Amino acid sequence: MRHRKRGRKLGRSPKHQRALLRSLASALFLTERDAELDSNKPAVKGRIITTITKAKEVRPLVEKCVTIARKGLAAEEAAAEFGSSAERGTDAWKSWRQSERWSTWNQAIAPSIAARRRCLQLLGDKNAVRVLFSEVAPRFVDRPGGYTRILRLAKPRLGDAGTRAILEFVGVRDRAVQRSVRPTFESGSQEPTPAGTAS
Repeated sequence: MRHRKRGRKLGRSPKHQRALLRSLASALFLTERDAELDSNKPAVKGRIITTITKAKEVRPLVEKCVTIARKGLAAEEAAAEFGSSAERGTDAWKSWRQSERWSTWNQAIAPSIAARRRCLQLLGDKNAVRVLFSEVAPRFVDRPGGYTRILRLAKPRLGDAGTRAILEFVGVRDRAVQRSVRPTFESGSQEPTPAGTAS
């Protein structure tokens, strides 16, 4: 019995499982990057296609990273009021560095740096973390959770007929709910004939 054994093995050793989930999560974040001049640009931004079991397994990791990044962005906004706009190495920057505002800024920015380091530990890709904090997390600042969706594809994978699925971020390609218009019946001059009689 597999009591308290959470998750899917996916036919891999534990290290291979972690590496697979990291690479899938990083790939999802990297689809959001600006890849105009890239030779390996994604087909659709914010979407990857994989098997449904892998998508269900990587989804909690993606959601966790976005939540950590959201909290880090809140810390960055709080620290912005104590920051300096002077260039690094100038006299104005050195005087700010010696002031009390610098230590206050340093304490306020610390949670953001810790959040970036935690996401780097989870994903293992600096570019993915950069895209997460600059592109993805600001989009979900007001959303308390549920940043991704899984859509099952009808056509199976060639070769082993594995069930494929789309893992994508919500909010970009959402369907707008349209209410159907209630039909109006015009009152005509003809009266309906009762059933059974010929007209």
